[in-house]
Amino acid sequence: MAAYLQWRRFVFFDRETVREPSGPDGAGAKPFALPPGIAVCDSGRGSLVFGDILCGAERCQIWFLPRSLQLSSFQAYKLRVTHLYQLKQHSILVSIGEDEEGINPLVKVWNLEKRDGGNPLCTRIFPAIPGNKPTVVSCLTVHENLNFMAIGFADGSVVLTKGDITRDRHSKTQILHEGSYPVTGLAFRQSGKTTHLFVVTTENIQSYMLSVKDYPHLELDTHGCGLRCSSLSDPSQDLQFIVAGNECVYLYQPDERGPCFAFEGQKLIVHWYRGYLIIVSKDRKTSPKSEFAGNEAQNSDKQVLNIYDLCNKFIAYSSIFDDIVDVLAEWGSLYVLTRDGKIHVLQEKDTQTKLEACEFMLFRKNLFEMAINLAKSHHLDSDGLSEIFRQYGDHLYNKGNHDGAIQQYIRTIGKLEPSYVIRKFLDAQRIHNLTAYLQMLHLQSLANADHTTLLLNCYTKLKDSSKLEEFIKTSESEVHFDVETAIKVLRQAGYYSHAVYLAEKHEHHEWYLKIQLEDIKNYQEALHYIGKLPFEQAESNMKRYGKILMHHVPNETTELLKILCTDYRPLGGNEGPGMLEGKKANSEEFIPIFANNSRELKAFLEHMTDVQADSPQGVYDTLLELRLQNWAHEQDEQMKEKLHNEALTLLKSGRFKTVFDKALVLCQMHNFKDGVLYLYEQGKLFQQIMHYHMQNEQYKKVIEVCELYGDQEVCLWEQALGYFARKEENCKEYIAAVLKHIENKNLMPPLLVVQTLAHNSTATLSVIKDYLVNKLQKQSCQIEQDEQRIQKYREETTRIRLEIEELKASPKIFQKTKCSICTSALELPSVHFLCGHSFHQHCFESYSESDSECPTCMPENRKVMDMIRAQEQKRDLHDQFQHQLKCSNDGFSVVADYFGRGVFNKLTLITDLPSGKTATTIEAGLQRELLIHTKRST
Repeated sequence: MAAYLQWRRFVFFDRETVREPSGPDGAGAKPFALPPGIAVCDSGRGSLVFGDILCGAERCQIWFLPRSLQLSSFQAYKLRVTHLYQLKQHSILVSIGEDEEGINPLVKVWNLEKRDGGNPLCTRIFPAIPGNKPTVVSCLTVHENLNFMAIGFADGSVVLTKGDITRDRHSKTQILHEGSYPVTGLAFRQSGKTTHLFVVTTENIQSYMLSVKDYPHLELDTHGCGLRCSSLSDPSQDLQFIVAGNECVYLYQPDERGPCFAFEGQKLIVHWYRGYLIIVSKDRKTSPKSEFAGNEAQNSDKQVLNIYDLCNKFIAYSSIFDDIVDVLAEWGSLYVLTRDGKIHVLQEKDTQTKLEACEFMLFRKNLFEMAINLAKSHHLDSDGLSEIFRQYGDHLYNKGNHDGAIQQYIRTIGKLEPSYVIRKFLDAQRIHNLTAYLQMLHLQSLANADHTTLLLNCYTKLKDSSKLEEFIKTSESEVHFDVETAIKVLRQAGYYSHAVYLAEKHEHHEWYLKIQLEDIKNYQEALHYIGKLPFEQAESNMKRYGKILMHHVPNETTELLKILCTDYRPLGGNEGPGMLEGKKANSEEFIPIFANNSRELKAFLEHMTDVQADSPQGVYDTLLELRLQNWAHEQDEQMKEKLHNEALTLLKSGRFKTVFDKALVLCQMHNFKDGVLYLYEQGKLFQQIMHYHMQNEQYKKVIEVCELYGDQEVCLWEQALGYFARKEENCKEYIAAVLKHIENKNLMPPLLVVQTLAHNSTATLSVIKDYLVNKLQKQSCQIEQDEQRIQKYREETTRIRLEIEELKASPKIFQKTKCSICTSALELPSVHFLCGHSFHQHCFESYSESDSECPTCMPENRKVMDMIRAQEQKRDLHDQFQHQLKCSNDGFSVVADYFGRGVFNKLTLITDLPSGKTATTIEAGLQRELLIHTKRST
């Protein structure tokens, strides 16, 4: 909080009374007088605007006073004019007044550029009060964009009009604020696209955000001000809302309270003008009155007008007036209107006059900061500022504040001779100050060779190697500092060319590319530099910066990637003389670089598949997906067919065997029918092929699939029959074709066929008549063959039994004359078997594996014996299985255990006899009896 009594006072304004133009006789002009009864006023668009409340011939007029002082007026209301608001950027005047007795204020919007019968055109009229509640208007404000207008009332309400305020149809009026205290001030604040409305009452201050729905608000303070005691500053004070209370003046942002200033006294009027705060207050010699009192209560009071400079904290002007009506700003001056009708003009002095008037006092009292701020705010030339800085620096140096002094001397560079400063700081204890000055001297390119030598000596003594970066490009000696640190600092300081030079010279590739791409944005040079790097560094940097390069130089980046992934050799031969063969990177790792660059990605992938058949699988996967996307989105039929063939050719290249599922998903996602069917065929998913055709109701394709793959998967015919059986259409032709194949291959029992076709209402008996007839005929033939085989086995059994009985009852006569092994004449000693085979003893001993078995009959006998043992073993397992099944609480686990041991596997015996069930049983019994009888006889 700053007390205004401590602020310096100046007279930066000249006061004069506005006088009428001189007559032709050259006599002295008398003071200009306004019409009596002026109640409200405003200014803008080259005129001072007034409103009166007189009753008579010329009543309720709005007056315009141009710079020529030629008054003009028109009648705006029938009773009184209470408020005026002249927009600064538009020739629009908004007024509030009354046409009849009672509280019924009307708002009228006037277009001053258009005329209606000689008067300004009234473009809109509407009542000001909110609803039907009679209340007095207290204040008015309009946004310069003509889209907002706010009216405050004595009952504490605020009405907001949003939309084009000049037209009824394009605007909407609503009550924005309601309260218990009179509204004393309103102001719009525009910051970018955000609009705020400040509302001040006698007891509080609030801020409404109008650029957001529902207009959220925030209470900024719990005290307010009187009428006309608030204003909005200009951008020099960040468009802050100024509220003047009796004790202090407060500044507010839309979301918080800012600084305050202790300006005492009862405030009557507050305005902002060109960086100055204008306050009209009661003279402290007079008695105070109510803040919300009207102007009429102050007719005999003296009033003080103060003009404050808040930035530099001084009073630019102060004067006493008699009963001020208002203070207006127009034509580069301030106009003070008093109740007696006079107009006083306050003309600001020129900058040079103001500085000459105050500099002597400020310098004498060592108020250099105020002098500098004052000079800057009044745009003093560089020579004048430099002299103030020098004097300020000398003052600080004499006081021993060397750090502060050097900062002031630095501000004199370009105007003050450098040797004047250098001689003061040659002492070793002040070397850091000298370094700062010399550094700034070099930055401004005002140093000579001696200055450079001195600065280098300072750096050496201070051991601050980072500051040597400025001399890197000009120094021909070897660099004795950390290169990477130097690059970092140079880059942060914005010396990109120096940093690039240093990075390239010392092969800091990463820093070189960072600066080229992120700061200089020289993408072509960065790409060319990568092409000169060794393979490993080129690969890593392309992975790191590939996306940026692809976005800005896609074609060149794609070509470099093609080389990098096929046969890379640095452009400058940086790999060394031993580099005979080119290296290649993994092309799959660079695919993410092509995000949002599908054309370049396609070219890169096709190049890789053409020149490098063993490219990673990801290359083929991405190329397939890209081709399918292009095919799916292509509208031209010829191009679509070409893309279709390319995608199908890629699928048939044999590169998707290991990623079958992924390729299938891609084809399904893009509804690529031929690709899906091809992959189904390659994966032997014949049922999926048939289901695909079934879903599309392609009956002929279903039959073709069964014919092509039915031998590999017989269930296809069964599924096809079930599919056609469920169809209500006439599918007799297709059902007949399926039944014919089922009949030829004997794939289904006839009963199951009949049950399947029973679900089809269109499949009549005629459809399966031929099938059933053929099936019954074949079964009849099979029955006849089985009966003949049974009869044959019975006769064979009878014969064998007779032979057995004969062997038991009669002697066996051996009449063989040749050995059954060597077929030579039989000689003694010989061996004879009951089966009728005879052998030489030496042949028998040579070929026989057992003394009791015939070598010729032994293989067949062993088959029979194995079969018998298997039957006996199964009989034992059956008994054991039944026992465990009855005793176990969990019968399923018992069955699963025996199933895992293979007990239920089908046993197939390979014999010379037919494989019918009845014949097999008879044959096994007969051979068992023969074999047992033969062993006993031997």
